Amino acid sequence: MAPKSSASYSSSPQPLEYKVYKRRFWGLAQLVLLNIVVSWDWLTFSSISTTAADYFDVSESAINWLSTGYLFAFCIASPFVIWVLNKGGPKPAIIITSSFLLVGNWLRYAGTKANGGIFGLVMFGQILIGLAQPFCLCAPTRYSDLWFSDKGRTSATAVASLANPLGAAIGQLVDSEWATKPSDIPNMVLYISIISTVASLPSFFLPAAPPTPPSASSAIPRTPLRQASLQLLGTLEFWLILIPFAVYVGFFNSVSSLLNQILSPYGASETDAGIAGAILIVVGLVTAAIMSPITDKYKHYLGSIRILVPIVVASYIGLIFAPSSPAGIAPSYVVMALMGASSFALLPIVLEYLVEITYPFSPEIGSTICWTGGQLLGACFILIQDALKANNTANPPSNMRNALIFATVVCAVAAPFPLSLGLFGRVVKRRRLEVDRGIELSSNSHLRMGSDDSCKVDLSPEKPTSAFQESTLKDV
Repeated sequence: MAPKSSASYSSSPQPLEYKVYKRRFWGLAQLVLLNIVVSWDWLTFSSISTTAADYFDVSESAINWLSTGYLFAFCIASPFVIWVLNKGGPKPAIIITSSFLLVGNWLRYAGTKANGGIFGLVMFGQILIGLAQPFCLCAPTRYSDLWFSDKGRTSATAVASLANPLGAAIGQLVDSEWATKPSDIPNMVLYISIISTVASLPSFFLPAAPPTPPSASSAIPRTPLRQASLQLLGTLEFWLILIPFAVYVGFFNSVSSLLNQILSPYGASETDAGIAGAILIVVGLVTAAIMSPITDKYKHYLGSIRILVPIVVASYIGLIFAPSSPAGIAPSYVVMALMGASSFALLPIVLEYLVEITYPFSPEIGSTICWTGGQLLGACFILIQDALKANNTANPPSNMRNALIFATVVCAVAAPFPLSLGLFGRVVKRRRLEVDRGIELSSNSHLRMGSDDSCKVDLSPEKPTSAFQESTLKDV
């Protein structure tokens, strides 16, 4: 059966006019702030795992659980995230993020301050912050679709999504400076709590939606949530994106959490690990800042994916050998730069491409499922790689070479999936872009069941719509 809100526009005698509003940048800025803070909170103790373990009198594996539990909390919240973004839009999700951040951060501070450190209370606060993360991390594609035209969507998604690893970079650098000894831990968490509070307060004053749609595709009703979710899971192209997305995000989360433990067996300090993490993210952000506007202009989603995925795999191969290099920490810095550049450039391109090829499904459905897969695998990878850590009798003791080999093999296995998009006779079209450029989706442009009960996608366009062709865009 065709979706009740199947995309279709009839010609209008008057040209349609679509507008973007300057106020859209206020919400985008708030998403950036929240994503910075939640990621900083996630890796608060990762770059100082040894110091934190001494303060709480627990093992480094227990400190790893602060990151792992955070990622599992993300997965628990994800179904509700999809519902909130689909029914209420970005603003309710932003408010929920801020509320969890406020409570979680101050509970963490109480846990570090009371009785010389209560690890269980810190873990509870960390889980609350983990529940907050998906509401802001999964919101960028929904927000850019609601507020931005096709001339700025990829850049908007990139800015908001990549703010998350920017927060991780800040945490890698700042936390190791704020907590140079175990007794510094409470003050470090206090400073982060104050910053989180300041960043959260503007959320309650944002506009919910623009007065008028920014583009033709934004004005079209979307497929109902339940129907879209079922149809999406039956689409081959979605799985070709979901599998590598989840794997690469998962290993980024794992490597970010374990970076100090990856480098320290070879003589690197916590400060060195913090610098390596910062290079990973800063170089990635700069690359994404260059790539995203270019992608907005030329829409070369699939070509970029086919170039960047092999580079991501090559960077994981390099990470096996870099920490043990006789040249010291420098090769690790180079590998981190390569990994950051390829991974960060790839992220917003994949998220926007997913929205393009699954249109008219609402953007948050696919992106939330992908992010959830990444967080779930990230938690699993942290546990697996921690278990693969060498024992104290190895050379060097507690090295993570086997864990890095595991990461490389899995990344290489995932690489053919995105590289297969558009091959073997399957036509994959940028459906949302076609609507914005004046091509009406066919009445059959929904998933239909074949005689073999397999889901297929009819991506064929129909006639141009003059109202779309004549639509204009103004910055008000």
